[in-house]
Amino acid sequence: MKYLPSRRALVAVGAASVLALAACGGGDDEGSAGSGESAAPAASKLVVIITPSPDNVFFKAEQDAAAAQAKKLGYETLVLSHDDDPTKQSQQFDTAISRKAAAIILDNAGADASVTAIQRAKDANIPTFLIDREINKTGVAVAQIVSNNAQGAGLGGQEFAKLMGNKGEYAELTGKPTDTNAGVRSKGYHGILDQYPDLKMVAQQSANWDQAEALQKTQTILQAHPNIKGIIAGNDTMALGAWAAVQAAKKDIVVVGFDGSPDVVSSIQKKAIKATVLQPASKIAEMAVDQADAYIKAGGKTDQPEKQSIDCVLVNPDNADSVKNFAVEGS
Repeated sequence: MKYLPSRRALVAVGAASVLALAACGGGDDEGSAGSGESAAPAASKLVVIITPSPDNVFFKAEQDAAAAQAKKLGYETLVLSHDDDPTKQSQQFDTAISRKAAAIILDNAGADASVTAIQRAKDANIPTFLIDREINKTGVAVAQIVSNNAQGAGLGGQEFAKLMGNKGEYAELTGKPTDTNAGVRSKGYHGILDQYPDLKMVAQQSANWDQAEALQKTQTILQAHPNIKGIIAGNDTMALGAWAAVQAAKKDIVVVGFDGSPDVVSSIQKKAIKATVLQPASKIAEMAVDQADAYIKAGGKTDQPEKQSIDCVLVNPDNADSVKNFAVEGS
């Protein structure tokens, strides 16, 4: 006669199995890499989102928008931050590949340094959709969806020139040299500013997108060039650092940024920093997820071009009250 386990025994065994699965890393993956690949969702249900540090509200907005859109479309998400470290990013791509991700949404850690990792994912039949920053190669990522940095820098340059009265000494704070956006924005600024012979750039330094570094660099610049009337920055984080140095020096200096971050929008409302250029971060992240979903459902086909650019919007006291979460309401 065969022994038949009791209902209570079966329940106990089932509970033990659930506990064992949890110990292996089962559950919601959002926000951490995890270590239990065996508990990964099916290949068609995991979207891996990789960006720079969410300590910067711009990248936090990207993460939140991409994750929310992916979940809305029925995917599970794994949200990671590479902190602008290509080695860490490469390891995160290995995680995505081992988890058999359906797609990767990436704000990359270097225009050249990221290519190998993206190619590795492509070789594993995992498509990558880039947001915010381009790479220096086509045909590797499925899409590169970025703000129109040249157009945005043109807007910022025009506003800065107007605020300066088209004359006077100024300084420029640029971003990371490895980030294509840094060069594109600087070139866009100068496409406008260099047209004014009475505008004289007396200092140009990289602050690597960093607020503390921008504060220190601006302090040094102000000591060396006490007659500066304006500072134009490649992003809002550096603009905030520059503004802190200006305040400490008790000077009346025009500061203009680029991003449309909540802190700078608030500063504009308080008549401190004068203007910024808003990048539609959330919109771009959502677009990338939508295109990834369409690509997956079409069996690896897309009707979109690889290179896509979304226009930026100037933010100044005229419209700052209508800006929310990297978007101008009603636009």
